[in-house]
Amino acid sequence: MQKRKLGKNNLEVSALGFGCMGLNYLYGKPNEESESIALIRAAVEHGVTLFDTAEAYGPFTNEELVGEALAPVRDKVVIATKFGFDIDPKTGVRRGGLNSRPEHIRAVAEASLKRLKTDVIDLFYQHRVDPAVPIEDVAGAIKGLIAEGKVRHFGLSEPGVETIRRAHAVQPVTAVQSEYSLWYRGPETEVLPLLEHLGIGFVCFSPLGAGFLTGTIDTKTTFDKSDFRSGVPRFAPEAREANMALVGLVRAIAARKKATPAQIALAWLLAQKPWIVPIPGTKKLSRLEENLGAVGIDFTPADLKEIDAALTKIKLAGSRLPDAALAMTGR
Repeated sequence: MQKRKLGKNNLEVSALGFGCMGLNYLYGKPNEESESIALIRAAVEHGVTLFDTAEAYGPFTNEELVGEALAPVRDKVVIATKFGFDIDPKTGVRRGGLNSRPEHIRAVAEASLKRLKTDVIDLFYQHRVDPAVPIEDVAGAIKGLIAEGKVRHFGLSEPGVETIRRAHAVQPVTAVQSEYSLWYRGPETEVLPLLEHLGIGFVCFSPLGAGFLTGTIDTKTTFDKSDFRSGVPRFAPEAREANMALVGLVRAIAARKKATPAQIALAWLLAQKPWIVPIPGTKKLSRLEENLGAVGIDFTPADLKEIDAALTKIKLAGSRLPDAALAMTGR
């Protein structure tokens, strides 16, 4: 497995990480816990070292799963988790919106350490920017946790550029995590140039467009009510029909490269910058192994130029998130 470095603090991780959320949260019926643990450990055996979770996934149950799975190999992996939602620590019920008050951050860190069965969080992200709390206070809280040895690196998820600048001035940001893929290229305008300037790594979630770029979803696909895609505008039937043009493009490139659509989508991301790390998720070993094959696919500058030109001719339909969730991003 190839390695990449996130941020100026040189956090080294595998070129592809593993997004653990979907194992038991938001993507329909979860795997049996034993299956998920086996899959995470198989990922480690295949060279994956970055595993992404959050207290909000479940809530809490995803961290517990990741902690159990990685406990025997803790010294070989990097665990990323997140804080920032207002969740009752006793019941796991969301009490409302966001909460990044310093005292809450500390409480979340302590609880996450226990669930993850570790004494340090390698990468601690603010899950969403809290407009009620100055980002300087958030960064200061993380700086304190780093000084105490409970956190190693500071991250931000779905922030705007001014938030990144202000946070980075207080405590260097190692990584920013946001959605980025052939289906959603929003970070290219402002975020990626700023990260390159500041020396911050970029972690892409939904690098396969929540499964759409794998080519396994079409206009006839139905989603269970427990699957978040059932309420996402770009997955509405009429939007999917328009967006199939993108899948057609990816399939054509895959045929030419003797690869799968998923491998092409991931390889394209890897080709954008050497400090970009996608974190695809899956419930199946076969898909994990397929995804990891992306690191062996190379794109020439001519290939990338051709793909970019083709993408500009495709008109995509539907927002990537429901309005309420979208309102929490890019602050």
